[in-house]
Amino acid sequence: MSSSLTQLPSSSIPILTTIATYRAWRKKAFDAGQTVGFVPTMGALHEGHLSLVRQSLSENDLTVVSIFVNPAQFAPHEDLATYPRTLPKDLSLLSAEQVDAPSSDPSSASIIRSPSAVFLPSVSEMYPSGIVQNVAEQKGTFIEVKGYGHQMEGTSRPTFFRGVATIVTKLFNVIQPTRAYFGQKDIQQALLLKRLCRDLLLAHPEPDNLRIIPTARHNSDGLALSSRNAYLTLDGRKVAATLRQALRAAEDAWAEGLTKSECIARGVSVVESRKAQAQTEGLNVDIRLDYLEMNDAQTFDIMTPQSRKGGVDLVILSGALNVDRTRLIDNILLGQTDSLLG
Repeated sequence: MSSSLTQLPSSSIPILTTIATYRAWRKKAFDAGQTVGFVPTMGALHEGHLSLVRQSLSENDLTVVSIFVNPAQFAPHEDLATYPRTLPKDLSLLSAEQVDAPSSDPSSASIIRSPSAVFLPSVSEMYPSGIVQNVAEQKGTFIEVKGYGHQMEGTSRPTFFRGVATIVTKLFNVIQPTRAYFGQKDIQQALLLKRLCRDLLLAHPEPDNLRIIPTARHNSDGLALSSRNAYLTLDGRKVAATLRQALRAAEDAWAEGLTKSECIARGVSVVESRKAQAQTEGLNVDIRLDYLEMNDAQTFDIMTPQSRKGGVDLVILSGALNVDRTRLIDNILLGQTDSLLG
């Protein structure tokens, strides 16, 4: 996000660009006893984001959406400069969102809620000490959730969760949400942030009020919605659901009672088969599996090769697939998810 926010598109939703103006707005909500739901985003909104917004609208008096492309979660070689930025479209999508919600007034059957504010800060507003992408050169205060950021996504992106934990802590301090909403697609992120709320004794939101909402998907093939899907070529889109198919194959194997290593092997075989098929079809696409793994949802520990269904209450089956330059992630939760997903 550019540090200059002087030219903003028109919007029916108030756009708050500084912490001071937001806190003045938030004080009014506190004084009125209103609940505030919060949906943090990096923009380039899609149906997945909007499903979080609708959930917040249904559960809170007011809903705030932040749009901030966070430099601290991008490594120097990653796509900070090219990450999709579609602010006018984002504001238009948010303006169209409305939810019929129950009214606290017994004489009124329901009320129409729409997003109450967009928090659109500059980089300098969120990082007053400055920010560079190279961790070794950074100065200032950063947050790290020790022991929970090096597995799964953290294996390939070792500084990612440090950047996420830092910006989300900052946003929680500013927004002071009653509830916050995250998507299951980024399950490691969501669970790590729940732990952050517990460990830092946060009241806004309390850990149980950090809501994890099931992944929004394309109806045609189940591809998880992501802003980075915009990078996919036509040929890339034809194979983009390969990761989902591999996860489903591993899930089926787990349900059959196979060992973890056998489940992963079945998923990997799906990827290898699709790569061969893409070559036969003459598709101009490079498919590379980054990882396919199973982790304990509580500890993030990697399941042992001989693990089977029933060993732990909840398992994260997750993976990442590179389709050309687009990195796709997805996951399936194996076990009882009622207490985890909203």
